[in-house]
Amino acid sequence: MPGKVSVLTLGCSKNRVDSEHLMRQLLSGGWQVIPDAPEEEYPLDVLVINTCGFIHDAKMESIECILEALEAKKKQQIGKVFVMGCLSGRYPSELGIEMPQVDAFFGVNDIPGVAQAMGVRFDPRLQAERLLSTPGHYAYLKLSEGCDRGCAYCAIPLIRGRHVSRPADQLIAEARNLAGEGVRELILVAQDTSYYGLDLTQKRELAPLMESLCRIDGIEWIRLLYTYPQGFPIDVLSLMAQEPKICQYVDIPLQHVSDKVLSAMRRNTTGAQTRELIEKFRIQVPGICLRTTFMVGHPGEDSAAFNELLDFVAEARFERMGAFMYSQEEGTYGAMNLEDRITEKVKASRYKRLMELQQDISYRYNLSRIGKTYRILVDSVLSGDEEVRGTVALGRTMYEAPEVDGQVIIENSVNLQEGVFAQAEIVGANEYDLYAKIK
Repeated sequence: MPGKVSVLTLGCSKNRVDSEHLMRQLLSGGWQVIPDAPEEEYPLDVLVINTCGFIHDAKMESIECILEALEAKKKQQIGKVFVMGCLSGRYPSELGIEMPQVDAFFGVNDIPGVAQAMGVRFDPRLQAERLLSTPGHYAYLKLSEGCDRGCAYCAIPLIRGRHVSRPADQLIAEARNLAGEGVRELILVAQDTSYYGLDLTQKRELAPLMESLCRIDGIEWIRLLYTYPQGFPIDVLSLMAQEPKICQYVDIPLQHVSDKVLSAMRRNTTGAQTRELIEKFRIQVPGICLRTTFMVGHPGEDSAAFNELLDFVAEARFERMGAFMYSQEEGTYGAMNLEDRITEKVKASRYKRLMELQQDISYRYNLSRIGKTYRILVDSVLSGDEEVRGTVALGRTMYEAPEVDGQVIIENSVNLQEGVFAQAEIVGANEYDLYAKIK
């Protein structure tokens, strides 16, 4: 008999979308579904852990969560533990040997298998429906699965396979359902959103898809994440400059700017092409917010290459930037062909220097926004907390993505509600967050 189940999602927003599709199927089968249930919701009949296996730290987090769940199972707080997603898809045999107490392992995209194991017949008619685990006013829309890029350091193609775009009509149907449930912001994700459509029509179809999504009533913001510099569809920028529903925000992980390192990474681009692309963004969409990610310590990154990266970041002045240290992932081109000679101490030092540089850039950018008025989407309203004076709302402008960027903190916001838009003036800033008052 169906009982109480929680799906715990680790890793990226693409995993979150998979979990939400699974939860909708389980809900249709009569299960009481609690996304990411805290321990206060225990006991559970089943806990499903949707794992990440991208880099070493993510794998360790997934393993720790599984071990914690097995401890709760031993205490009879959880009936069964199922594990799905990237980690279990990549290491099913190894995990089965190391963790025999797990009731079943499933790979990526095996939602029907998980449902069947829980006594639920997978219903293809529900494939455009999800049980959201985000706040109800924003949702991620996954455009495709897998990746064809073959970057030297990345295990995603080994885990999730070749790039497969979802047909536009399926995406539009799902987006309409989300809008009908109250979603106001769609956040487009994939392993590489800029590749969308190539396998369907031999053309990049991202701009036409975004244009169709703009016509959906109720959707007011469309945000673009996880693009790729090589072959970026420039027609997206023209649409972004003209269409008010499309946030003037692009997430484009560049990873490096040194030709030597980019070649070792197998990124199929150069530093000059990268600079030219950034200039196109700035010219075609004045005021655009660019978020990027860089990797430090990749094989081939000597001191000169790292200093070139520092100079580039100081020159480009990205509004948002993250970084991570190279870790050798078994099975990748890098692990098989490139010797990782850079010590962890050097990697950590480079990471620290890069992030300190970006912290100053981010702070100056935020200071430049003081006195400006923005349309803000309210994510949450806090009141009654001892640390909160009066009522405080947390929100974002079109220039902040949820979960990865800072927030706009609005004080004395008694009349605001989660999921509404408000006009507010920026009155203060720190390195990450902005402070505002309602106009």
